[in-house]
Amino acid sequence: MDGDWAEVTRIPFPPPGVHAMPTPVATMTFDNSQELLWTGNEYGRVTSFYGTELQRYTSFKAHASSDGPIRQILVNEKGIVSLGAKDVHMAIRRGLPIWHIRHDDMKDLRCMSFTSKGTAEIIAAGMQDTMLVIDLIKGDVVKQVPTEHQYTIMRRGRYICAATQTGSVNLLDPVTFAVVKSWNAHSALINDMDAQHDFIVTCGYSLRQGQNYMLDPFLNVFDIKKMSSMPPIPFPAGAAYVRMHPRMLTTSIVVSQSGQMHVVDLMNPNTSDVRLANVTSYLSMFEIAPSGEAIALTDADCSIHLWGSPTKLHFVDLPTPIEFATPEEPLPNIDWGPDTPLNMIGLPHYRDVLASAWPDIPCDVGAPPVKFDPQFLAGLKPTEFGINAAASDKKADELISSLTDMGLESKKSDVPVMYRTVEIKYSKFGVDDFDFGLVFSHFRNARSLIRNSFYNNTRYSGLETHISNSYANSLLQIMHFTPVIRNLALQHAATSCVSEICLLCELGFLFDMLQKAEGSICQATNLLKTLSSHPQAGPLGLLEEDPHGSSLNVMLQGLTRFLLDKIVHDYRTINPSSTAMDQVLATSATTSIRCINCRSEYTRPGSTYVNDLLYPSPAGSRNAKLPRISFSQVLKNSVERETTSKGWCSRCQRYQTIATRKSIHSIPAVLMLNTAITNQDQRMLWSTPGWLPEEIGIIVEQGQFFCYEGEDLKLHLQRGIHNITVYSLTGMAINIESGQTQKSHLVSMVNVAHAEPEAPGESRWHLFNDFLIKDENNKIDTEWKNNIDTSILYQDFNPNADPSTKTYQLLNPETEAPGPDTIIALDTEFVAVRQPEIEMNSDGERETIRPIVYALARASVVRGQGENEGTPFIDDYIDIKEPIVDYLTSYSGITEQDLDPRVSKHSLLSLKMAYKKMWILLNLGCKFLGHGLKQDFRVINIHIPKSQVIDTIDLFFLQTRLRRLSLAFLAWYLLKEDIQMETHDSIEDSRTALKLYKKYLEFQDAGILETMLQDIYRAGREVNFKPPRKDGQHIPRTDTPPPLPVDGSTGPVTPVRSNNILAQTPGSAFGGGSSWTPGKGSPLP
Repeated sequence: MDGDWAEVTRIPFPPPGVHAMPTPVATMTFDNSQELLWTGNEYGRVTSFYGTELQRYTSFKAHASSDGPIRQILVNEKGIVSLGAKDVHMAIRRGLPIWHIRHDDMKDLRCMSFTSKGTAEIIAAGMQDTMLVIDLIKGDVVKQVPTEHQYTIMRRGRYICAATQTGSVNLLDPVTFAVVKSWNAHSALINDMDAQHDFIVTCGYSLRQGQNYMLDPFLNVFDIKKMSSMPPIPFPAGAAYVRMHPRMLTTSIVVSQSGQMHVVDLMNPNTSDVRLANVTSYLSMFEIAPSGEAIALTDADCSIHLWGSPTKLHFVDLPTPIEFATPEEPLPNIDWGPDTPLNMIGLPHYRDVLASAWPDIPCDVGAPPVKFDPQFLAGLKPTEFGINAAASDKKADELISSLTDMGLESKKSDVPVMYRTVEIKYSKFGVDDFDFGLVFSHFRNARSLIRNSFYNNTRYSGLETHISNSYANSLLQIMHFTPVIRNLALQHAATSCVSEICLLCELGFLFDMLQKAEGSICQATNLLKTLSSHPQAGPLGLLEEDPHGSSLNVMLQGLTRFLLDKIVHDYRTINPSSTAMDQVLATSATTSIRCINCRSEYTRPGSTYVNDLLYPSPAGSRNAKLPRISFSQVLKNSVERETTSKGWCSRCQRYQTIATRKSIHSIPAVLMLNTAITNQDQRMLWSTPGWLPEEIGIIVEQGQFFCYEGEDLKLHLQRGIHNITVYSLTGMAINIESGQTQKSHLVSMVNVAHAEPEAPGESRWHLFNDFLIKDENNKIDTEWKNNIDTSILYQDFNPNADPSTKTYQLLNPETEAPGPDTIIALDTEFVAVRQPEIEMNSDGERETIRPIVYALARASVVRGQGENEGTPFIDDYIDIKEPIVDYLTSYSGITEQDLDPRVSKHSLLSLKMAYKKMWILLNLGCKFLGHGLKQDFRVINIHIPKSQVIDTIDLFFLQTRLRRLSLAFLAWYLLKEDIQMETHDSIEDSRTALKLYKKYLEFQDAGILETMLQDIYRAGREVNFKPPRKDGQHIPRTDTPPPLPVDGSTGPVTPVRSNNILAQTPGSAFGGGSSWTPGKGSPLP
């Protein structure tokens, strides 16, 4: 890197569509023979840029959008080879395809490399057990190589260097593809790798503090010639990306995610050249040109940065000319003068009247311009755009006051209690002993308890706040009370969709849970978890964990655009030909784009699901009074969106002023608007009482959009001349700013009357402040329940398993179809994915800020009746995406091998698949039986109505006793069985709960239930509620964390544990000693 190296060009990466949001670069490489930079996006499109200005050269679709991002691009003399997850595509540099391969063994390809045959052959590998050798000349798979390793990165050096998912580097023979040598480079995974001649360099992640993946602060180096590892090179900033210099054999360039770049000599690592890239977010990719005179960087803001020396920048040393489109032949040049005859210019033959032959018809040309008084013209002051009136000589206090002086601002600085941030006070029981019926409000000098005001005394359910990205709660509540969106989401959830990132399914599950909860607190865990794991959510700045995140209102507006775009896409995956979702959400329009300079104009059609409001520009004069503008005028200007901006004109071949305007064709059933408030003037508009109407009317005719409100709307409805669509305000999300005392948060105001089965005839506005709901002052479609696709209940997702080792037997759809009278026994096991966050308060006491977080690891469902009573028909092990911090093996029976897809003997299912089975059984009306089901339902993130729950922990319980009885004790006393001897098994526990229920029915039929309960508690006191041996000694078994306490009670529970758990030595998942961690039956959320 010379001393004058700097950023030369920065361009935004083109979005996948006209109205689509920008996406980050998925892969990138420089051409080895032309001045081109090749990139691939997340939707299968390859785009190239040429020259130091990175001007677009070609762009073509190489892979299907549904297959995900382009994994890698290789270049040879014939063209470009791009790798997708399930196919390989080759095209010439101009974009025309040469061949396209899609093979049955292409399941999840990740990387490829040239072989011993140079650039005529490649080998492709990935997260699969087969590598494929492809002849680039024939365009065919010539060999399939089985492998026991799964590779994510490949580089060609002396050998084929391949990085595995477990952090190892394998050297593959370029002829036989056998593993010659293997090194363990990083403990977690390899993030980037490069190889050149005799050296391999890697950078990757390690698991730190037992739960977080962090970049290693060093660069690993391996000598291929000596087949040995070299001392690692320190890089304190965290080595994220690395490339060997193409012309200096022992030099590499290391880059951190923050933009720090080091040029390091592998033989002399103590000397390095340091540069810093100016980026506003983290870097996502790094590549160096074959000449070594240019490097390209990409960041999370979807930008491409080109670095180099402005005087030496080039990509290849001896580039071949780039082939451009054939230019149009210029028109002949004619010397034009006053005496030139017109017949020198030929005209085409025509029969019709020319447009230039104007008819001889008189027309009104308008009145002559007004003549101004010369004295008035003399007092005008020149400005940049013409002239304006001279400044007034009045004093400032004599000028007309602006809107800000109208007394619209609140004189009260304190935010009302119901609008303030509501927080859950955690204890060692998590949220289960938090009383959602009382409001705690904090004042300046004291804490007071308002006992007459409840968090929620309505029949509408709120959402918990301790989940990451719970800022979306306000938007989710608005969508829940929009009947059309709710109906489509529930209908889609009832289909056969099994996509793990389908947000429309998760919306349907959430809406169904909110409806069934009937006022009970709910949580959007699964939906927000799906949002967090979505590959586009992070780059778009929609996650709260982003340290450079925007304000909540900006994030929510971005989430609205993202969520609506994704649910439309998800709906089309099952119903490709249906336009129902577009009719509900899409505003269809044609955008006219015109160059102000050359007057050239072109149009492009498109649809938008969210309209950002566009306000009038502020008055030019400081003392000018803002004109009164109505909401309908703002909406009209926002939808038609007539704007001017700088843009590229292909006819002028330069940046010019571009004017755009939309012609509206159709409007949706649900109109979603982003307020897009950016200044105080816009805020004051919204603070004007009555500015936002509850109803508006919209007319669309001949591409024009007309909006009316108030008396104008009534007048048009009375006339009935035009086809007018009336919209009623359903809800709005509001950002509450509490000053410096509290951080801002979002609430929603919703008119629930629109979602009532029968229209009440009046508005019913409610405030939804997370789990605080207050009553401020269209019929839901249930037909989807009759069309639920139940095929998933009868599918075997592990058909190749040994029948003798199967723990379940599928339901018979003809004789065992579940229904309202079906009893099923349920039990789950779970693992910890996040430790609790505990801090010391000002009193020196430990206070739980965020409780431990569990993830479902196993779900077992047993038949509760029929010939096969007690036989499981579901026994699913879950493929958990989050890092697991504690397997809780003593309580769950789950080991690391059970949940590792590479070695597990079980067929791991996605959480979506397992959840959907439970959701289908719920909506079929099945009764769920188990012991301590409250925690099972919480971890599954499902709400089961009380009428469908049979919990043996409640059946064998005396209200006069504060102790809940454990499953093991009840099994020992009533069934004479010993369970949970060494660990827990969900099938065993669900069968035991079923047997206890049968005993309960026997006692109830015999009329001895109360007597038996007294006997059970009496016997329990004698043995301390623990099953003893026959010789009087206790059976060595695993301890079960205490079950849920009685509401409002603080008495002892079973088994009795130390009260000072939080004060024990740290080491467990609960903050206590290593001898006790919560698991099955724990009341922690």
